[in-house]
Amino acid sequence: MTIRILLADDHPVVREGLRAVLETQPDLTVVAEAANGAETIAQARVTHPDIVLLDLEMPVLDGVEAIRHLLELEPRPRVIVFTAFDNDERILHAVQAGASGYLLKGAPREEIFQAIRVTMGGGSLLQPVVASKLLRQVSQQSNGPQAASYPYEPLTERELEVLRLLAQGLPNKEIAARLVISERTAKFHVSSIMNKLGATNRTEAVALAAQRGLITLQGHSSWR
Repeated sequence: MTIRILLADDHPVVREGLRAVLETQPDLTVVAEAANGAETIAQARVTHPDIVLLDLEMPVLDGVEAIRHLLELEPRPRVIVFTAFDNDERILHAVQAGASGYLLKGAPREEIFQAIRVTMGGGSLLQPVVASKLLRQVSQQSNGPQAASYPYEPLTERELEVLRLLAQGLPNKEIAARLVISERTAKFHVSSIMNKLGATNRTEAVALAAQRGLITLQGHSSWR
């Protein structure tokens, strides 16, 4: 299966470099490029990419707003942020908007390939440096003056099993196979976990779960 990618960055040299790198892989192909947020959405409507590799700082419409619009499309693409910005707040906003991954420019090409393949499989991936910043931002918010007003319902034993696999970046199909349950049941458990933790997506659910001590993110090369 070939993964169809839309590159969104306002710097042509960045897009050219990414295209050259990505197209060294037989299962990756770049179907379109965009130089701003509005163009990204327009191109996505026409080309229906599987993955959008998106910069956050773009003219006309910024990356976070572009993510929100992209995730309203049918079929819905998966979005990986690829940016130079490692500000805690920007990372949190991108994840809350629905980004499935967050990579910093300068990431090794193998990490970029892995992020695309993991995300395409329904998983999520953040670089370790990004994961730690996200956890710190979530922790600061949870320790804020309104933290006590956001209790969460305890997870069941089965949901904790699903959560641990979710933290490895596994998509529902693989979670189902590991736990010998149907994919539909796995999807139900993931939705329940997100609802109980107050997360808007899988990545945020893992971050919140780690912050609350439900799981520990391992220090391997990537958080999947």
